[in-house]
Amino acid sequence: MSESSLEDVVQSTESVVDLLRSRGGWVGFPNVPDEHTHWIEEQRAWAETVSFADQSHHMVDFWVDGPDALELFSDLAVNGFEGFEPGTAKQLVLANPDGDFIGDGILLYLDSEEFALVGPPQGPNWVQFHAETGGYDVTTRRDETSGVRDGPPANYRYQVQGPEALAVMEEVTDGPLPDLGFFHFDDVMIDGREVTLLRHGMSGEAGFEFWGPWEDADAIRSRILDAGEARGIRQLGARSYGSSAVVSGWVGMPLPAVYESDVMAEYREWLSAHSLEAHYSIAGSFDSDDVTDYYVTPVELGYERLIDFDHDFVGKAALEAEAADPARTLVTLEWDDGDAVDVFASLFADGEPGKFIDFPVPWRSASHYDAVLDGEETVGLSTWAAYTYNERAMISLAVVETDYADPGTELTLRWGEPENRRNPAVERHAPASISTTVAPVPYTTDNR
Repeated sequence: MSESSLEDVVQSTESVVDLLRSRGGWVGFPNVPDEHTHWIEEQRAWAETVSFADQSHHMVDFWVDGPDALELFSDLAVNGFEGFEPGTAKQLVLANPDGDFIGDGILLYLDSEEFALVGPPQGPNWVQFHAETGGYDVTTRRDETSGVRDGPPANYRYQVQGPEALAVMEEVTDGPLPDLGFFHFDDVMIDGREVTLLRHGMSGEAGFEFWGPWEDADAIRSRILDAGEARGIRQLGARSYGSSAVVSGWVGMPLPAVYESDVMAEYREWLSAHSLEAHYSIAGSFDSDDVTDYYVTPVELGYERLIDFDHDFVGKAALEAEAADPARTLVTLEWDDGDAVDVFASLFADGEPGKFIDFPVPWRSASHYDAVLDGEETVGLSTWAAYTYNERAMISLAVVETDYADPGTELTLRWGEPENRRNPAVERHAPASISTTVAPVPYTTDNR
């Protein structure tokens, strides 16, 4: 147990919900400016030309090596591992014993007995805990986010996406660009420097993620931007990059299911009071005294297609029961244009205005939860929202009861904060009702 742990934090408060709501503000992408040009032009680039994103600073790189490395991941992840081999990657999804979501990330099979998990800290934390306490024959090392670490990261990590992404990468690589399947990776050379190239994509557009040693970061960035200049390349700032997840159908930063239940106590004692989990924040109109009401499951997040029940893993029994008759599922909510405009118009009228809608992402906390209603009945939770210029729409991802999940279903989103415990990062405001229409996930055509 650490000298000061998440368990100490939990025990120090009468209400975990009140604690999480008392924390204002959130810096999701350290060392990346809000905008390089304008967020609209940056959004347009991934749909019309090519965009460049710097992902070097907001994710943890966590390496696991050893004879039991694959067993460790298989024991924890909902995913299947048949056919998983060096040179391939997968979106790793992790749940607690009750089947509630812990975290996710991209797992890279680097070589025999060598793996890397890249993503927000929640996933690496859960895996590291089991690596240290579960008797596995593995060694681990990690490179923290730039919000925590002193000095630069070990590796840069960049991404290009959009209709011109392939042409840009063909131009900059020394020799032919490898014909990679989705979520396959290989080493290439760019200006004589070794780069690992992963076939990937966000915002429903084709693209590549690539990385290498930090000392090559400036040279590789310059080469990509020079090659993309004639093709209209734009660098993504934090605002436009943050909106891409909503368009893609990825729910970023749900509250990790670690704050309650005796079975998670050992993990809370292991987690430091300096961990991300100990500093989480929540905002939005959904209001419950029970922190577990803010939890979601992999099934609810749309990851059922990734779950393999042919192997044992943490949370299997609970997820197997849920998958047989799921109560909720992931949808996109398309906000009514007029209702959204009315919230803006309230700023110019007498009386308390509605809660300001930051464009493109109204991001005021690590996790966001707005109540989704059918009449007066709460039937779901809406998470991060985003305005997408390419579709001229305000949308959000929501977990709703399956009876309300058909495209075209009309629901109401309550926009605002509970009066008795408003997140301090949110201004005083009057609650508002936003009419929404259920749409598919992802919202746009997937061109990856």
